[in-house]
Amino acid sequence: MVGVDEPKNALGKVYDVAKVYETRQRNDGRNESKMKTVERARYKDNTVFQVRMITFEPYRYSENNMSLVMGLIAKQLTPDLLTPKYREENKTNPMYGHCYHSSQALYYLMDTDCLVPMCGKDYRGDYHWWLQNEDKIYDVTAGQYYSVGKLPPYENGKPTKWYGWKQRPHQRSLDLMVRVLGKDKVTDTLISK
Repeated sequence: MVGVDEPKNALGKVYDVAKVYETRQRNDGRNESKMKTVERARYKDNTVFQVRMITFEPYRYSENNMSLVMGLIAKQLTPDLLTPKYREENKTNPMYGHCYHSSQALYYLMDTDCLVPMCGKDYRGDYHWWLQNEDKIYDVTAGQYYSVGKLPPYENGKPTKWYGWKQRPHQRSLDLMVRVLGKDKVTDTLISK
């Protein structure tokens, strides 16, 4: 692979959330397309025993593409992506419980390093996640608040690293990315070591 980069956010911090590779591949002998690989390693006793690699062509960062990809993500949100504690309220509020994996999928699907993961505590006391580029907010699941007459907790949000050990992308986020891209436009590989 050519051009191995560590993911960075707009604040210039290097996150060790996942290995992200960018390569250039010839499509038809003349045009080059940029490919991105996101890895998620699984560990046992601090040793990697399995790696999931998703390779795809990321979306070029633009306002139109952000809106497009957010819509594609929203269409793929289903209760099977939720942990059990979110499923009951999700029956009447379909965006509820999907903010983390939606934001993380959007973060990786875009070809940019200017998106910052943000988190703030909402009126329930739950943490809500979204992405930001300076003052521009990208929130796939904002509708979960507006549908119940509330506002998302943007005013108390702050830049936040992805949670989890080594800030790896979550399996749900990777599964959602595969759904959004379509199985014919992504290579999803599981390697046991």
